[in-house]
Amino acid sequence: MIGKLTGVIDSLNEDGLLLDVNGVGYVVHASSKTIGRLGAAGANASILIETQVREDAITLFGFADHAERDWFRLLRSVQGVGGKVALAILSTLTPNDLVHAVASQDKASVSRANGVGPKLAQRIVSELKDKAAGLELGAGANVVALPAGKASEGGDVVNDAVSALVNLGYRRAEAYGAVSKALASKQARAELNDLIVHGLRELSQ
Repeated sequence: MIGKLTGVIDSLNEDGLLLDVNGVGYVVHASSKTIGRLGAAGANASILIETQVREDAITLFGFADHAERDWFRLLRSVQGVGGKVALAILSTLTPNDLVHAVASQDKASVSRANGVGPKLAQRIVSELKDKAAGLELGAGANVVALPAGKASEGGDVVNDAVSALVNLGYRRAEAYGAVSKALASKQARAELNDLIVHGLRELSQ
């Protein structure tokens, strides 16, 4: 199995690249985010590889970092998500975006990827919520556990704060991340107005 390739980029396209490794050209499929980080044709590149072996083909998927590769593996564990769909999701959302989307059950963000409908997006965020929590996927991928503070009306104050930010035009995953950071910094109390104010400050940075 191939786990990593280092060579010279021969050519690039929207679906991946051809990597020349000591005269042998490897066709590597990659997300648009990885392609954007690799540089132009002729540049040296080192790419993490996930090898898919089938009866009729051997397919190589490439990643610029461990976080993206680990999320690719995690996404592939969901029924209905093949390599192409997983790359489409990773072309739309960064690993950090995915952490917040899964933690906040934000299927709308996931469904923005090509080939991902509402039902598949719901399955992805539902099935990966527990799995994603146990993975170390990079410095930016940690999600703070949110306290179940209660508003006076009996609702979850955290969810109320996130909903308020969504109503102001922010995506649910962004709003969830902002509220999470506000609580992690201990600058915000677990009260609705305080969470909204500090959440807005996080989003404006």
